[in-house]
Amino acid sequence: MDSEELEMIRESVLRFIDKEAPYAAVKQWDRDDAIPRELITKMGELGICGLSIPEEYGGLGRDVRALVMVIHELCKRSMPLASLFLMCASYGGLNIAESGSEEQKQRLLPKLAAGELIFAYGLSEPDVGGELTNVKTRMERHGDKVVINGAKRWCSGANIADYIYCLVRSGPAEAKRKNLSFVLIPPNAPGITITPNEVMGSRGIATNDVTFDNVELPFDNVVGGEEGWNNGWALLAGPALEVEKLQPTTLALATAEAALEEAWQYSTERVQFGQHICGHQAVRHALADARTRLEACRCMVEKAVGMVERGEPSAAMTSMTKLFVSETAVQIVLECQKVMGAYGYAEGFQMERRVRDILLMPIIGGSSAIQRNNIANLLELPRN
Repeated sequence: MDSEELEMIRESVLRFIDKEAPYAAVKQWDRDDAIPRELITKMGELGICGLSIPEEYGGLGRDVRALVMVIHELCKRSMPLASLFLMCASYGGLNIAESGSEEQKQRLLPKLAAGELIFAYGLSEPDVGGELTNVKTRMERHGDKVVINGAKRWCSGANIADYIYCLVRSGPAEAKRKNLSFVLIPPNAPGITITPNEVMGSRGIATNDVTFDNVELPFDNVVGGEEGWNNGWALLAGPALEVEKLQPTTLALATAEAALEEAWQYSTERVQFGQHICGHQAVRHALADARTRLEACRCMVEKAVGMVERGEPSAAMTSMTKLFVSETAVQIVLECQKVMGAYGYAEGFQMERRVRDILLMPIIGGSSAIQRNNIANLLELPRN
């Protein structure tokens, strides 16, 4: 997609945000921990849900740069708004386009491109965090049926999703990576219980525990069909992974950028000791440091996006970018909150929400500790 087309999409997204996501609505989503499902249908009408889907299935063709741009603009207004988009374009469109069977692609991708379906992730479990090879939720095959038992944690949006894109153990636990599969589980299937969790940030897409008690589904719901059975690790660590690492990175960058814009503007309006606070050296230095850190983050994201788009080996780069941007974004937002003083802690400004949201970024999408392990391993740092 050339720069002119990209700018046209950006302008349409900004118009959508101004119309459908005013700050009063964003505040209500945060308070209620709920966002209107129909917003994704309206995004589908814009065409942006098809940015991860090949044209032959009704999409615009996978365009990583455009996908990242849309996530960035949506998140500057509201992280849950961007997350709703990801539930369609990424969790659904990207994964099914990369890993689905032909039947699943034909059936699901046109609806995902139209914004008619959204997926939630079912990866982590009560006793399993980042080491997903240890998942205990089991799926047994009985002819043309499968039966799922177990529990998932941190299933954001499971209460409004059409499917949970769920990682399960489909063979003996000792085999670890060799006996994992993905399955599409409708949240309204018999035997499913969804329990909401209260969280401090990214409120609007509710976070849930999900339990499965003898949930019976057609084998056709196994992602990839026969080829996907016991092949879940390859799907998890496949081509979509590097794009997925860029997504929480972009959420962090957009949140930091929005916080800096608010603090910068506030500093030009707030008067203390007879002058605008942007004239005080302490504030000037804090904002200068924040702007410098933000530009460094932008450069890393730009490089990582370019490598992924060109199909270059990018696993180490995307891990370094996720680590640096998510950690640095926390520094930026907290420094911007200090510039605003008590107003950065009170309702009425966006800053207190940004602070709650940004604290999540070093945790999701592969924690900072996991990214450090990835970087050391990928760059072949010896262990002894």
